[in-house]
Amino acid sequence: MTDIVTLPFVVVFSMIGALIAGLAAQRLLGIRLGPVRLLVTGAFALAVGPLIMLGIMRPLGLPTDDHDAIPEAAAFWFLLLAVVCTILAAMAFIVVIEAFAPLGSIPPALVWGRGLRGRIKRARRYWQIIGLAIRHGLGPYIRGGRDRALAVPSGRAEFGRALAATLNRGGVTFVKMGQLLATRRDVLSPEIVSELSRLQDDATPVPWADIEAVLLQELGGPIDEVFASIDPEPLGAASVGQVHVAQLRSGDEVVVKIQRPGIRPVVERDLDIAGRLAVRLEAGTRWARGMGLTTLADGMAAAIREELDYRIEAENILAVTHAHPADSDVRVPHVYQELCTPRVLVMERLRGRSLREAGPTIEALGLDPATIARSLLDVLFRQIVDSGVFHADPHGGNVLILDDGRIGLLDFGSVGRLDGSLREALQRLLMGVDHGDPLAVTDALLELVPRPDEVDEQRLERDLGRFMARHVNGAASSGVRMFGDLFRIVANHGLAIPPEVAAVFRTLGTAEGTLVDLAPGFDLVTETRALAGQYMNEQFGPDRLRQSATEELTALLPVLRRLPRRIERIANAAEHGRLGLNVRLLADERDRAVVTDLLHEVLVAFLAATTGVMAVLLLGTNGGPSVTDAVSLFELIGYNLLAVSAILALRVLVRVFRRS
Repeated sequence: MTDIVTLPFVVVFSMIGALIAGLAAQRLLGIRLGPVRLLVTGAFALAVGPLIMLGIMRPLGLPTDDHDAIPEAAAFWFLLLAVVCTILAAMAFIVVIEAFAPLGSIPPALVWGRGLRGRIKRARRYWQIIGLAIRHGLGPYIRGGRDRALAVPSGRAEFGRALAATLNRGGVTFVKMGQLLATRRDVLSPEIVSELSRLQDDATPVPWADIEAVLLQELGGPIDEVFASIDPEPLGAASVGQVHVAQLRSGDEVVVKIQRPGIRPVVERDLDIAGRLAVRLEAGTRWARGMGLTTLADGMAAAIREELDYRIEAENILAVTHAHPADSDVRVPHVYQELCTPRVLVMERLRGRSLREAGPTIEALGLDPATIARSLLDVLFRQIVDSGVFHADPHGGNVLILDDGRIGLLDFGSVGRLDGSLREALQRLLMGVDHGDPLAVTDALLELVPRPDEVDEQRLERDLGRFMARHVNGAASSGVRMFGDLFRIVANHGLAIPPEVAAVFRTLGTAEGTLVDLAPGFDLVTETRALAGQYMNEQFGPDRLRQSATEELTALLPVLRRLPRRIERIANAAEHGRLGLNVRLLADERDRAVVTDLLHEVLVAFLAATTGVMAVLLLGTNGGPSVTDAVSLFELIGYNLLAVSAILALRVLVRVFRRS
């Protein structure tokens, strides 16, 4: 009965003792632990504490039964040593945990419990994708056993077929990723791209009742308050959304793009799985490391997430419209931004037929396909080099031949952007190509890409010279082949093309396929050179140069006014021997913080080493006052110093493990 009464007190005091031991350990290490780790550490300390006490008493010859009395003079010091060693054991336990499972790498217990069902579904889906990959022939590539097969075209084509089949059966997200991969000619070989380009984003339409529910939720009211009419039959359906024709209350005819209900959680789950697969493949296979699969997967995930928010597409349309010439033969639809939500996009309806089906329309209107192709290329080119905002996916389905003979652009879910410095470097690159100057092309290319510490500029210039002789100065060459050779040169020299610039080349490569289908024999390289020459003549004509010189001079005028006075001050100081140079080292507070932390860690490590050496020396010293029959005062002090040395060393180690 007495045991039952005292049990709660024992449990409470044990938990308090565990908490105190855990708090002491984390305080000495200079870190903060979560509540679960804190209690586990304290429980470990209480479990090993009695064992440590026995371990200290027996070897040192101390009494271990109740009939023998511990000498009063030594009792306090041995008890203190036992407590310190117990806390030291708790600290070592924390360091081991931090080495193998740093704080934050394992979700909290509440999160584990709350998301267990979702994790089970994700695990089931993960292994379902792995099973699809194995069934379609990707198993050897996942295990890293077919790296040699990828060195030959037939092996790459076989890999492309297996990858396309797996992605096609994987569902919406993986089909989207395959379509994005098909545009990455800068990373994938032509054989793989050819197989992936066959993936189609067609889907069965969603019933009108489900689409109507999405509209009601997004518009926040009855549909007839916004639309005078809307056709329940979709104009087109894709894996993420579908399009319906409608008429606004104002009488404007529009198309309404509506996202499929429940698609976002599915896409997010599959994107998470794709990211995990990319990390695993990059860690275990040479071919995945070679193409930077993790970075590639992250970029595609970001692009797909953007497509899930139709407000981004609306903003893209407005950006392209703002940079679009008003007198152009190419039309961009007007977007009704006030009606757009994350899952609904409302824009002007452009009447016409896509380039894939526009042959009869072109003949009926008496249009010249080559002229249409040049107009489209001219608009894309000027979007890229002039405004820096361009349609990044100009395939045949996104280009219309309108009923009035003009060209219309659709689907602005993928838009590229270039800042001013990249546009200037790209303009210099085009000028160098147009003039056949490998040195200018080399300089411009090194401004476009992140420059490594070492690059053989002379060899790069020779390689670019051969590239230009083959593709620019020689016979007509395919743009896709030309871009592939350029990417190969860049990779061979250890350079990396930024995603923004890679998007330019992908856009031109996609445009070439569209334009060649429209006008067989269309030479993208020749036409782009002609447009570049025309653009450069406009940019560097007498009027434009005069305007640029005036703008630059206006900006420099305040500096030029102050320059003579500053030169005079410098000359005066030099003449009278008062010219000096002040340099403030570590002026940035962040730099001072880094140096301070480093000095603290070095000091703690030095103290740990010094204390350890002192402990060893004291333990090896014979003689001195006796505390017990087996232990001298020097040895007792040595044991305590050894514990202090271990505490300081563990404090340094835990910071090392947390930082790594």
